Amino acid sequence: MSESKPPTPTPGDMYKGWLFKWTNYIKGYQRRWFVLSNGLLSYYRTQAEMGHTCRGTINLATANIAVEDSCNFVISNGGAQTYHLKASSEIERQRWITALELAKAKAVGMQADSDDSGDDFSIVAPSPEQTGLGRNTEIQTTLRTLNSKVEDLATCNDLIVKHGTALQRSLSELEAVRVSGDSTEKFKQVTERATLFRITSNAMINACRDFLSLAQTHSRRWQKAIQTEREQKIRLEETLEQLAKQHNHLERAFRGATVLPNSCSNPSLTAKSTSSGKADASDEEDDNEFFDAMEEFITVPADPKYHKRSSSNVSALSCDTGMDDQSVNFDELSLASNPDSPQSQELEPVRHRRTRIPDKPNYYLNLWSIMKNCIGKELSKIPMPVNFNEPLSMLQRLSEDLEYYELLDKAAKCHSSLEQMCYVAAFTVSSYSTTVLRTGKPFNPLLGETFELDRLKEGGYRSLCEQVSHHPPAAAHHAFSEKGWSLRQEITLASKFRGKYLSIMPLGAIECLFDKSKNHYSWKKVTTTVHNIIVGKLWIDQSGEIDVVNHKTGDRCHLKFTPYSYFSRDLPRKVSGVVMDKDGKAHYVLSGTWDEKMELSKVMQSSIGENGTEGKQRPVYQTLKPKEIWRKNPLPEGAENMYYFSSLALTLNEPEEGVAPTDSRRRPDQRLMEEGQWDEANAEKQRLEEKQRTARKEREREAVKAAITPEEGEEAAAEEPGAQPSVVSDESKYHSLILSIQTGTLCSFVTVSKSSPVSADIH
Repeated sequence: MSESKPPTPTPGDMYKGWLFKWTNYIKGYQRRWFVLSNGLLSYYRTQAEMGHTCRGTINLATANIAVEDSCNFVISNGGAQTYHLKASSEIERQRWITALELAKAKAVGMQADSDDSGDDFSIVAPSPEQTGLGRNTEIQTTLRTLNSKVEDLATCNDLIVKHGTALQRSLSELEAVRVSGDSTEKFKQVTERATLFRITSNAMINACRDFLSLAQTHSRRWQKAIQTEREQKIRLEETLEQLAKQHNHLERAFRGATVLPNSCSNPSLTAKSTSSGKADASDEEDDNEFFDAMEEFITVPADPKYHKRSSSNVSALSCDTGMDDQSVNFDELSLASNPDSPQSQELEPVRHRRTRIPDKPNYYLNLWSIMKNCIGKELSKIPMPVNFNEPLSMLQRLSEDLEYYELLDKAAKCHSSLEQMCYVAAFTVSSYSTTVLRTGKPFNPLLGETFELDRLKEGGYRSLCEQVSHHPPAAAHHAFSEKGWSLRQEITLASKFRGKYLSIMPLGAIECLFDKSKNHYSWKKVTTTVHNIIVGKLWIDQSGEIDVVNHKTGDRCHLKFTPYSYFSRDLPRKVSGVVMDKDGKAHYVLSGTWDEKMELSKVMQSSIGENGTEGKQRPVYQTLKPKEIWRKNPLPEGAENMYYFSSLALTLNEPEEGVAPTDSRRRPDQRLMEEGQWDEANAEKQRLEEKQRTARKEREREAVKAAITPEEGEEAAAEEPGAQPSVVSDESKYHSLILSIQTGTLCSFVTVSKSSPVSADIH
């Protein structure tokens, strides 16, 4: 019998084997044991390490798989992890590529299904269509397996028949030859053995025939089941289409009515029915349990006795939020239906923002020419080319923190300060999601430079940033929303270069206030680390701890950003945290990653567990099933050619009318870089920086003259014939005002006139 073919990898199988992995230039490729399971590719030094030590894991859902040559291929997930692998042969490499592609497709599909699972605190049960689709996939997989086995059995059948016939033919020819008696006896034994072989083969053939018949019978039954599911799906689609038409008709009739019906004027009945329905849904959702392991604490599934008790609280929260949204919709509809209302008369169309910018040019950067121009110059006067920049100012990067402003809108509707704390904590994490691939340096703002982000029509909020100090660089940021919240922060940066990486430590506090509850939150940012400064591809990591504090109630949320480590088994870019009240009692557990999503789990009971790595006892929290409260928006198409900008970042430098002369959108060097004219941008950037240094020296001289007493001024005037008494200039007054803002409140800003220094620098 011939050698059996290796099994073709299927999406549900675990695939494993030996591959050669590139380690470094000294050791080269090293033999490692790789295991592919559930969309994750892990590797170990030996098979014995599978039970306790994993050397690395990469998620295929976000990974790119590229083939280099007949045996080599590369797996990368955006720079943080890159595996250079080599198979023993081209056939083995093709088997791995097939298995990896199948696993990636399944992981992407599972991720897409989880994206559609629901928003906020609600979990939608799988629809009949999804259940039928999953069942259909399972049946198809089973059928493929059965067909593969049937093909193997058929091959064995053909081989047995072929060899049996040849054996019988050979024996028949030997019997015709006259030989001695001993040989005849031996021929008789061989004939008996051949007969037994034929009987055994026939038995196996009959068993194979029975197996094939059974498989065909099940296949027909499964085909009928699939057809039934398809018919049910068609009926459901027709029903949904009818319901959508009825809903559309009712909505048009409601908008056209001038007076609301009595049933609509009393939304409490609707809210009660909605809350009861959500309570039933919550009972079904809470039947699922959650288990996760964290560094500083441990979470385990909650006791089932807590499920019904917690479902009423969750449903009540959903009901309250739903009533707020419903009342807003009623107000908007009533205003829209009334033609005499002032809002309907002043209604303006929402502006369509741009979705693309010119592609980033691929200019060659000559580091030697840059170093040659730096010889003999002071470090502060070395002009850095725009090749290291992105066409945005640091003030615009600060405004990007508001990309997920919806989290603060939801927090403003919460009645519980602890639930509000969860949304605020998720907002603090979401501000780092735009940095994962953004390795370009933003432009340093000029002194007095501003940036206004007006999104009152689209998102109901407005933001203003200003550079209030040049040395050291410091900026102030203030934002407010019509939904009842305001945000303010002062930020300055401290950096340390440590050879292989650069650490950036933001200094200053961020504060968020809610008008309705009067809750006042504050927190600080974590450390940003840029790796591979000298050699290799740049990649960014966030590490440190954040304490979000509610100064009114004493509630606190402790968030930990775990730094990436080659030897760690934790998920890359992991964030974990606990929301506690003023007495230190845990109420919610937050978990996720700062570049993808955050999930929330309600704590039902807590206890003290075993000692951790540092000898401290780690608390154990019994939690319910996690609920997703934030997920990163996908990048726009072609983002890799547009500096990996998000949809909001693409609109920040879009020219607008009516902005201040000091607005970042009016910077000529930044505009030239965005348009791809990098040589002109470098020249303009150097001109602006030199002009700013000159203006700074002039302000310092004016400040020294302003500090001289009148007696000293008269003496200086007597010594210098024709000299006038020193007068405090407008620029020194402006400088003093800037300093007063820097040391004063966070929400104070300067209204810069067209004759201000920054306006002269930009224009």
